[in-house]
Amino acid sequence: MNSKSEIEFLEGPHSRIKEFIFVIRTMVDLVRGFRGLHFVGPCITFFGSARFSQDHPHYQFARKAASVFAKLGFTIMTGGGPGLMEAANRGAKDVAGRSVGCNISLSREQKPNIYLDRWVNMNHFFTRKVLLVKYSFAFVVLPGGYGTLDECFEALTLIQTRKIHDFPVIIFGKEFHKNLLSHIAEMRENGTISEADLNLFLITDDISQAEEFIKLHSIKKFGLQKVKKLRPFSWLFERQ
Repeated sequence: MNSKSEIEFLEGPHSRIKEFIFVIRTMVDLVRGFRGLHFVGPCITFFGSARFSQDHPHYQFARKAASVFAKLGFTIMTGGGPGLMEAANRGAKDVAGRSVGCNISLSREQKPNIYLDRWVNMNHFFTRKVLLVKYSFAFVVLPGGYGTLDECFEALTLIQTRKIHDFPVIIFGKEFHKNLLSHIAEMRENGTISEADLNLFLITDDISQAEEFIKLHSIKKFGLQKVKKLRPFSWLFERQ
């Protein structure tokens, strides 16, 4: 489904048949995503800008962090595109870790990066975000733009409202995010979030600190050492 059809859908009510067709297409989109990622195992999802080049310090940092977390046994999941998403997927491959992506179909096509073992293409951002959250036991937020902040606050909102477990949210880049952190403090001062909400994320530039945080709040807390591998059903044409 292209961007034109999505714009038409968001214009308001349409005929009942058009609405029903959209529901069916959305369901098919999600089922494709679920089938494609069913066997990826426990993931850490990286959110970050597509606009940083390979020689940028943020790219190198993301690559290193992903390598460290992949060594813990996690699959590294990203939006599947270039920039810091590519860096994270590349970091996983550097240490023979598993690397997956959930790409988005855009009018300006975003091609999956070359460091993915597996990926799915979604037609809508909201279905894509379901998948980026569904398989993850931690979220890593890197410097980025509107999309990165959207994904970051989506995860925090789901944790705050207890729609998902209190998985670790790690925000890298103290200097880059300093104004954002100031605004979060302002929200706390005005009572729009609580003091406890400030504990929903870790802000750091120390990969080792983040690693220990994940060990405590993901691996130990959710017993990931005991996770059983799912077996594909041949009659459903599944593959690992």
